[in-house]
Amino acid sequence: MTVGENQNGVAPQVLEQLVHQAERAGASDIHLQMRGKRAEVNFRLDGIIAPGTELSADVADRVFGRIKFLARLKTYQESLPQDGRISHDDLGSKNDVRVATYPTVTGEKIVLRLFNSSPAISLRELSLPAAASTELKQFLHQSAGLLLLTGPAGSGKTTTIYACLRHLAELGGRQIITVEDPVEQIVPGTMQTEVNEAIGLDFARAARHLLRQDPQVLIIGEIRDEATAQLAVRAGLTGHLVIATLHAGSCRGVFERLLTMCADHSAVASAVELVLNQRLIRKICSACGGAGCDACLRTGYQGRVPLVEWLRVSEAKRAKIRLRELTTLVPARPLEESARELLQQGLSNQAEYQRVFGL
Repeated sequence: MTVGENQNGVAPQVLEQLVHQAERAGASDIHLQMRGKRAEVNFRLDGIIAPGTELSADVADRVFGRIKFLARLKTYQESLPQDGRISHDDLGSKNDVRVATYPTVTGEKIVLRLFNSSPAISLRELSLPAAASTELKQFLHQSAGLLLLTGPAGSGKTTTIYACLRHLAELGGRQIITVEDPVEQIVPGTMQTEVNEAIGLDFARAARHLLRQDPQVLIIGEIRDEATAQLAVRAGLTGHLVIATLHAGSCRGVFERLLTMCADHSAVASAVELVLNQRLIRKICSACGGAGCDACLRTGYQGRVPLVEWLRVSEAKRAKIRLRELTTLVPARPLEESARELLQQGLSNQAEYQRVFGL
């Protein structure tokens, strides 16, 4: 369906309708893409782009202008990228919205990211396997060491970190400091900070200065370079509990990358306590049984379940890591095993299994 002027689709109304529709469905992003005389509107639901509606060129022009105005961007600028933020008060919505614009060959594209304003979920609400949850809780009660989360973008790492943050804050007794890009949820009882690479405040520099704030717990949003990797390892060895993400794709891959980034292999072996490798698999929509309905934006799926494999670093494994003999680093309960169990329970299906594992 194309939204045009004959539907009284004035910019404020159309924009609010799109945001409210996304919130009702649980979508994380709204994509608006100019394509000649129309604009396509799609929603990112459970990590997948789902088709939405279309806007006529005239309405799209007004909506794009409205978005830029509320985000305090240059309304006339279409040839350079811009970033901004819209308060939920300006949209009558539940969430603040992050705005990113970019010029394309078919016209401007705007992505609206809906920030989750609800409190961080608990470790129990993560729905991790019982054994993985036990390992995670044991780590969070330690006084020092390094936990690394890995997995592709959109695999639930940030959600797990916020659940850990909430758990640590509820335990109390320790100063907890984060460095994120960006801060997506506020967790009471913690000191949360953001990187700002435009002024040279990257993860490594931010974490280096934040360690002078005397934290007992340090959360690093992402290890992207050697400096950050070495700092995380050193902090884990010097009495800090450290949680970070590292893109690797597997538990063993985490060590392959980390040993490349850190020359001191013994320090890596001594610092890392636990590695979690995550994926998310979509659940069949309970409202329509997978047939597709308004609640799931016609996708047949609604909500996701984490698939997790984990590796607790024992003394025997530390010896292997020091020698860079990594073939013996086999995680507990591989991802595929967890996924097949969900299929047997009827929570997901074979098509989703194949999508997640690229089969």
